[in-house]
Amino acid sequence: MPRYKLTIEYDGTPYVGWQVQDNGASVQGMLSEAIAAFAGERVTVAGAGRTDAGVHALGQIAHVDLAKEWDTDTVRDAINFHLRPQPVAVLAAERAAPDFDARFSAKKRHYLYRIVNRRADLTLDVHRVWRVPRALDAAAMHGAAQLLIGRHDFTTFRSSECQAKSPLKTLDRLDVLREGDEVRVTAAARSFLHHQVRSMVGSLLHVGEGKWSALDLEAALAARDRTRCGQVAPPHGLYLVRVEY
Repeated sequence: MPRYKLTIEYDGTPYVGWQVQDNGASVQGMLSEAIAAFAGERVTVAGAGRTDAGVHALGQIAHVDLAKEWDTDTVRDAINFHLRPQPVAVLAAERAAPDFDARFSAKKRHYLYRIVNRRADLTLDVHRVWRVPRALDAAAMHGAAQLLIGRHDFTTFRSSECQAKSPLKTLDRLDVLREGDEVRVTAAARSFLHHQVRSMVGSLLHVGEGKWSALDLEAALAARDRTRCGQVAPPHGLYLVRVEY
């Protein structure tokens, strides 16, 4: 049974998240229905990351096993045909080794969080960025973010509903860069806890506003206490950018 690796882009706004759930449409469900429509079989599409409701993807990776050998361009184009007009697109389809697993074979995941730091309301980027009207010091945010790099107990930045067996994670990168009105937070690690990126961004916002110092952020991490998290940034500013294998 051939295995295919899919690279997927989507706008997470209308979905309950990546994973199939009982309370609404999911990206995983849309893909499964599209594959059933072209290939005539019901399959499970396994993704590299279970993005939450409202979270977007520029390079989500998934794998799927099909009973028949298909040309990879046909797989991509046929899935996309049956996805329309959903805001989900397969950017590429490739043959993968039988032991390739989109989730467990991943070596690093890269996320981007977009903040638009301006007084004016959003027009083009509604549901795609977090608008923060108060002035932010991106340099201070970046400096504080470096204290989170490395292997730590990230309980403070972990959802109470997180199902990970351990709060220990190794954060490889957390950068904050201003580009005009946009403040971009990039994060990379092999894996993240549930809500970890959004929790770190929300806490860094306190640094950018001058409410917290870098030492306050470091103390919040060391506390290993969810109540010490500054806030959880909204989902619509978060993007799964790419996955390394």
